[in-house]
Order: sequence, then structure tokens, then C-alpha cells
Amino acid sequence: MDTFDLVVIGSGPAGQKAAIAAAKLGHRAAVVDRGHMMGGVCINTGTIPSKTLREAVLYLTGLSQRELYGEAYRVKDEITIGDVAARIAHVVNREVDVVRNQLTRNHVSVLPGTARFTDPHTIRVQAGDGTSRLIRGEKIVIAVGTKPARPGSVDFDGETIVDSDQILNIQRVPASMVVVGAGVIGIEYASMFAALGTKVTVVESRSTMLPFCDDEVIEALKYQLRSLAVTFRFSETVAEVQKHPAGTLTILESGKKIPADTVLYSAGRQGVTDELHVQAAGVPASNRGKVEVNENFQTEVAHIYAVGDVIGFPALAATAMEQGRRAAYHAFDEPVGKLGDLQPIGIYSIPEISFVGRTETQLTAARVPFEVGVARYRELARGAILGDSYGMLKILVHAESRELLGVHVFGTNATELVHIGQTVMGCGGTVDYLVDTVFNYPTLAESYKVAALDAVNKMRAIAKVTQTGLYRPLPE
Repeated sequence: MDTFDLVVIGSGPAGQKAAIAAAKLGHRAAVVDRGHMMGGVCINTGTIPSKTLREAVLYLTGLSQRELYGEAYRVKDEITIGDVAARIAHVVNREVDVVRNQLTRNHVSVLPGTARFTDPHTIRVQAGDGTSRLIRGEKIVIAVGTKPARPGSVDFDGETIVDSDQILNIQRVPASMVVVGAGVIGIEYASMFAALGTKVTVVESRSTMLPFCDDEVIEALKYQLRSLAVTFRFSETVAEVQKHPAGTLTILESGKKIPADTVLYSAGRQGVTDELHVQAAGVPASNRGKVEVNENFQTEVAHIYAVGDVIGFPALAATAMEQGRRAAYHAFDEPVGKLGDLQPIGIYSIPEISFVGRTETQLTAARVPFEVGVARYRELARGAILGDSYGMLKILVHAESRELLGVHVFGTNATELVHIGQTVMGCGGTVDYLVDTVFNYPTLAESYKVAALDAVNKMRAIAKVTQTGLYRPLPE
């Protein structure tokens, strides 16, 4: 039986970074994963292929250029799945090679197969050819990720009724589609297919979508998606999905019936712990396959850690990488700071959304005094050059300390722009830093200065009222 200082189960962003961190610290590390899933869901069926699809859609449809060249502008009139499949395959294969190279370069042993605990330190690795071997890990990191949640009442066939993993394998662009679930994945795919010309209907049991985002940003996104002919059915629950020779029929609890060529069921994800047999290691898992951890990412068994999507929110590749690194550092008593709260959230819808910090709703509920500064892309020369008149950047500023409390971006390059605000917030900067800073021109980054001046001018107006004696306190 081979013994390793650290055995990582799963080669996604979290597992990869945990194994490499251990190797960098001089420990013998191994990664166990199914051979065809090197790089995890992130590279093979999730983040990388879906974002590659998004870029291909934006380019081939000419959507981002239509403000400049007219609504009829398209790079390609008839877009097929084959047009985007080659690009997705190229990017995925390249990223898989990058992961393999990084693991090999750092002398991490890659063990292809399916892992299963036999006791708290021992794992059986079942290879694809039917052979198996036992390995021992002094420390173990569970980084198995998640898979789409599949209601038993829905007959998934991979073509007309699909989950978020299968959607990338459909053979044609559907003329109509029902998306069940208005979470991040559902909205991303809804916007992509709407851009391709698919008539999309989104069904969501909640009264809104993406409730953790800024309300104004969500209203802007809904407006843009409706302009792409997306229909929203909020506060509606799916009772049944029927499959017929002519297509699908989604029946809602309210009695509404929605015909469509394809149904994408995006009703959350569940941890891939069922085959792992975590009970044999003494690690409990919830009914959705999620594993509970402490602030150091330790499970109830001290030498077994869990990181990435399998531990739940925020379930993002970026945070998963950092969780993996920190778990490895803690396992080998390497000093590591606390993972802060300033984690950016990126949603690759069309247009995209990104934010860091708190929202107006959260600040109001916490009774924190704040002022809002807004910059709209249509005010920026770069916005005109790009043909983006709908984008916006909003900053939330503490009314007394002048520190930044939140940054919310909607539009072109939102997921890139947010990092400027994240850095200022992380360094304890105030709105005055943004006011006094010189940004390149013409850029979208200049929106920070415009928004900062907007917020400061509002604060100055309040100060002017109080200083001139126009303010009169209300009688008690």
C-alpha cells in the first residue's frame, strides 16, 4: 500500500491547488480522479466550457457590436452547435493539459480512478479497467465537487430534457427553451441561448432571481434579457415536464403550460459524496451530499479536510482554489491568514454582473449610513467605443468614515472591473482615494472616478445644508 502525506480526492480547482501547495511545502502528494475528468467539473462541464460558449456566442452573433452597426448585424447568420463546439473542445483540452503539466511539474502523483473510503486513512482507487489499489493518506482533502441535482420525477434524456452538464452536448440550437431555475447557472445559459435567437422562458419558484445581487443591477439585467425575448415566470413551480414527439410541455402548478423544444433543468447542485462512502471515514454528509467544515476546512475528522463546491456556498472556482491552498497549509502547520469576507462574485450572464461587499438592502437592514455613487457607461468615452450604453458601476460609501462598503458592476468587463474596488476595500481605502486617482483614458476603469465624484458631491450637498443653518431638527 502506497502512503502519501496528502491524498486529494478530485482534481478540480480546489483539489489541484491543495495538492500543489502540499508539494511546494515538500510533502508527498497524490490526486485521485476519474481519467476523463482531469480538471474536474470546472474544466470539463462547468466554468470553462460555459464561459467559452459565452464568448463564442458574443462573437458569432455580433451582439456586442449592434449598437454600432445596427440590430441586424451578425458575424454569422446561421449559427450551429458545431460552430461553438470546436472552440469549446480546444479550450477544454488546453486547460486539461495545463492541469496535468502543473501536477507533473510539482511531482504530484496522479492516480486515475474512482475513490472510496475504507477507513479514515485508507482509500480504495477503482480504475477504469476494473483493477483497484489501496492507498493511505496521513492527511486527506475531499474536493469531489458537485453534480446537477436531478428530480426523480423528471425524465432526463440528454437532448430534449437536459441538466446543466448535458446542455453542452445538445446537437442543435433549439428554437425554444424552458429554463427551470433562475440561479446563476440558469440565468447564464438563458442569456446565452437567448442571444443565439432561442425563445427562452425562465421558471423560478422565488419572486425574483439572484436575490444576493444589487436590486438595481437585477432590474437592469431583466430589462436586457427581456429585450432578447426572454420571458420570466416568477413565483411558479413546475408540476410536470412531458416529452412528446413534437417537443416538450412544461406544466406549472398554476396550470400554465409552456411548449418548448428543450427544457434545461437547473435546480441546484449536490455534492458527489455518494460513491465516496464518507461514512466509512466518519465524515457525515447532508442529504444533498454537502460536507460541513470549520474555518480551517476540517471536517469532524481532524485529518480530513473538504474544500470547493462540496462544502457549499459560494461554490466558485476562484474561492475553491484559495480554500484548497489554505487547507493544505493548515494540514502541515504552515501559517496562513484568515480568508477574508471580500470575495468577488462574478456572474457570466449577457451582460455580465460582478460585485464585492454589501448591497444597499443589506446596509439598510443593518442601519449603516451610506451614500451611493453611480457611473454609467454611456457617460464614458470607452463605453461609446465599445458600443455599451447600458453598463453601470455603483459604489456604496459609508456616510461618515467614507470607506467603500460595496462595489456593483453591470456590463462589459464587469468581472474584471470589480477587482479595483476589491483592492481599495481590502486596503482600507476611502472614496477620496478614487477621487484623487488618475485613471487611464479612455477606459472603463474611469467609471470608478465618475462614481466616486458622484458620491462625494452628494455628501457635499448634505454638508452644505447643515453648515448654512438650513437644517432644522424635527421637534421631539
